[in-house]
Amino acid sequence: MEKQLTLHPRLERCLDVLAAIGSWASALALIVLVSTFGWLVYGRYILNDTPTWIEQLSMLMVITITFMASATGIRERTHLAVDIVPMLCSPRTRIALRLLCDLILCGFGIFMAIMSYGLLQFTWRMEIPLLGIPEGVRYIPVIISGALVALFSATSALSGAIYLFTHSDEAFVKDKSDSKNKAEE
Repeated sequence: MEKQLTLHPRLERCLDVLAAIGSWASALALIVLVSTFGWLVYGRYILNDTPTWIEQLSMLMVITITFMASATGIRERTHLAVDIVPMLCSPRTRIALRLLCDLILCGFGIFMAIMSYGLLQFTWRMEIPLLGIPEGVRYIPVIISGALVALFSATSALSGAIYLFTHSDEAFVKDKSDSKNKAEE
């Protein structure tokens, strides 16, 4: 795997903290989801009184889990990727492809945040049935996730561009031989 230039250590630390907050938000939403389903089963089979509000809350929790974890996956590079094409390319082309993917993801994150904000404004006056909160609350995790995807992708693209345009071809050959030597050890 090619070397990745890191940006300023404080910026990297801030981005890591934001990713950790996203992971913790997903984990907390998962805990709420599992515990409310436990209450659903208890209410339905023990109390014989099904708590109907759990369905609406669970949809909100699933949205939070999905979008916050996906934004964190962009930062940690754990999202689904097809690596066969980059593996067949030269190191310089591999970084250029990664840069292109980061720029596309950044654009997608910006688009997602802007469009979700429009949906939030449109649905804010409506109410989520059984929960009594604005329908627009559903879009808050999507907006945050879009902004985080854009931020994480933009910083990754910036570091990739700096690396791509500041290193000579010899550096790429050296980086490739360094990674081969490490793989052989």
